[in-house]
Amino acid sequence: MTALQAMVIAVLQGATELFPVSSLGHAVILPRLLGWHLDQHGAAFLPFLVMLHLGTAAALLLYFWRDWWTLAQGNLGLVANGFLLLLGERLRTSAAGAEPRAIASLTPIDALTIGLWQSLALLPGISRSGATIVGGLLRGIDHAAAAHFSFLIATPIILAAALKEVPKLAHAGLPPGTFALAFAAALVAGAVAYASTAFLMRYFRGHDEWALNPFAYYCLAAGGLSVLWFVL
Repeated sequence: MTALQAMVIAVLQGATELFPVSSLGHAVILPRLLGWHLDQHGAAFLPFLVMLHLGTAAALLLYFWRDWWTLAQGNLGLVANGFLLLLGERLRTSAAGAEPRAIASLTPIDALTIGLWQSLALLPGISRSGATIVGGLLRGIDHAAAAHFSFLIATPIILAAALKEVPKLAHAGLPPGTFALAFAAALVAGAVAYASTAFLMRYFRGHDEWALNPFAYYCLAAGGLSVLWFVL
């Protein structure tokens, strides 16, 4: 294969890969139509075509980099959340020995610090409750108290979001019945959230030594599998 032939096939690949006309078919047929005597069954031809596809993939990554970055943030943010939970448990364990503080002993500085941890949830994949529980643990309270405080400070955020967004349902020109459906779904979500809160508070009280570890391992597994899924 000459350099000119390679460049022609490369241009053909770059153009036809993105059109629904089969780039591989063109790469096989065109050389024969032009009378090029290429050994398409040789050891080098298939790897050559794969290299052309690799160039095409690089172009797609470059063009759609924002979409890939968003996907990566969602997955790698999930993996980072797992490490965050493990880090919180490890730091808390290394500081073990002191009696856990009561939630009533939290000062304004403690609350501000935990609130800053909560802001990590602005990153895709980072759990708001996970970050605030870790923040609470690092301020010396136990898992149950940290979860209690985390759930308390969630309420103003959710109510503020509701005041801002829910009225839009009345002015968005939605199909009839949409608001009623959303209201019913909200009732179901509320019932499940109430049950989840009751379960988690019992769970944190009963597993104070390692309560965040299962959630950390889940995030690491789910995030890792998601990365593999998108890569493969």
